[in-house]
Amino acid sequence: MQRRNRPAVDPAIEPQQGITRDGQPLSYNRAPASDLAPWLARLYVTKVDLPDDYTVSCGIFNDTAVVRIQLAGDWSAETVAGTVSTRRGAFYFGPQSRHMPVSVTGSFISLGYAIRPGTGTALRLPRVGDFIDRVVPTDMMTAPSEDFLDVLAADATPEEWLQALEALVRTQVEGLGGAEPDPLTARFEELVLRDPGMSVSEAAAECEVDRRKLERVVSRDFGMPPKQVLRRARALDMASHLRGVADSAEGEEMALRYYDESHLIHEFTDLFGMSPRQFVAKPQPILTLALESRQARRLEALHRLEPGQSRPWE
Repeated sequence: MQRRNRPAVDPAIEPQQGITRDGQPLSYNRAPASDLAPWLARLYVTKVDLPDDYTVSCGIFNDTAVVRIQLAGDWSAETVAGTVSTRRGAFYFGPQSRHMPVSVTGSFISLGYAIRPGTGTALRLPRVGDFIDRVVPTDMMTAPSEDFLDVLAADATPEEWLQALEALVRTQVEGLGGAEPDPLTARFEELVLRDPGMSVSEAAAECEVDRRKLERVVSRDFGMPPKQVLRRARALDMASHLRGVADSAEGEEMALRYYDESHLIHEFTDLFGMSPRQFVAKPQPILTLALESRQARRLEALHRLEPGQSRPWE
């Protein structure tokens, strides 16, 4: 199975939130306030200093929809609908079915929140499946970009920014009726974080529903069939391990979710557009930030890590 080597770093990257023991960039990220936990998965702030003419070419791969507020940097994303350029503003990134190429020029500031599966269905927002691998202004979903920018004071700390976002989201959730996601969706989400190596039939049995119902609900709330959700989660966990932002004690378990080395290489290359070896050899700063945030959320959700506790990769 794939042995983890030290992942490559971009020497120009200077994250204000520090680095991992392997030199990978970190964001400031945390769980949402408890009253927002049914709808939000994670909040983050990333500040990175770069030369004005320096371009980072990387990518993102998120298993949830994410509202991203870009305060600095010239961004470009290769979406299923074509190239989307984003500067200062708030944008809704639908979940990715595979690695989405992204680049940014100059120092950048990005903050936002990941949205739990089923939130759109519960709050009667547009179907998440219509936004897989897409990026659109937040006007199409919950609120215009200005609503997000207006609550973010320029001199605020990262934590103050996140608290301001949470206050705005509370108002939005209340205005949309405040219904919580389907418990079946939440249960499947927990299973995906715990053991994406299981089959769809095993997941249905654990959820105590028939396979057909699970497939219907997951397709509605995740935007893709459960088999694809599990496959994506396996790859994201493995990518986190390869970038050094996962609990190293789980590395062998993550690798054993694949039949053999060729299975890992095939699946990983299909979803990331490069082999595991190439993935480790190339700096992946933007993607690593997202992977680290997801793993922190995963370990907290599985009660393997307490909020605020030092993470295994720090």
